[in-house]
Amino acid sequence: MKKPINLICTFFTLALVFSCSDDSVSDEFTDANGNASKKLIKTISTTSAQDPQENKNIILSYTSDGKLNTISDGFETSIFVYDEGELSNITGGGDNLNTEDLYESPYDAFETGYVLIYDENDNPKEIEFYEEEYVYETGNFITKVYTAEVFYDDAPNPYFFTLEAGGIIEVMDDVQLNFSMNPQVPEIVKARSLFPMNNPSQIVYKNEEGELIYTINISYVYDSENYPTSATVTNVSIEDSEESTYSAVFEYVN
Repeated sequence: MKKPINLICTFFTLALVFSCSDDSVSDEFTDANGNASKKLIKTISTTSAQDPQENKNIILSYTSDGKLNTISDGFETSIFVYDEGELSNITGGGDNLNTEDLYESPYDAFETGYVLIYDENDNPKEIEFYEEEYVYETGNFITKVYTAEVFYDDAPNPYFFTLEAGGIIEVMDDVQLNFSMNPQVPEIVKARSLFPMNNPSQIVYKNEEGELIYTINISYVYDSENYPTSATVTNVSIEDSEESTYSAVFEYVN
């Protein structure tokens, strides 16, 4: 089970590399999106075209002063705890905002990968990650290096202000990107380094030979403030010649 702090810090989601900017996440988001409207997610409803049992309704609640209170899928709930206005703990369980899970990706590049290249908006563009594969001839596992290339729409990351309301952005902003500093919490450093400023629209996975093995394509319907109201996700496994689709609907706090 993924830890709630890992899932939430992600979308969204890894390891600190030398190319990472010294700016805060907040500064990078503003540079990439200008004065983006502040919108908080209220619900995310996903529907699988293949298996109705995979359908999910994620509900987020907020306190009277606008802080993120809970995230729940009806089975597991993450509860945000604050001390003097600052995030101090996340209790409960669940991984309801995990990037890979939302896109039904079979990989965990957004949790365990290393950013190789950032684009001009400080989005993780190319990510290197590792996969264990079982070799039947030897009866052992071997580790292979895979890559994920991520493309983005010219739209703000719709989770940014929701995570800010949960104190997550402030936690990531406190990460000192200075290698002379003492080591910090690895999970937070990872999340900070892989956090996207814009909204992902395609993820292309390749094996260590550079061969295409899996693609995720996401098409969105945006509102007047450039936030997604719905999405259609198409996943294609090249190796298995299998394709799956599902849809997502986003609602925001008025």
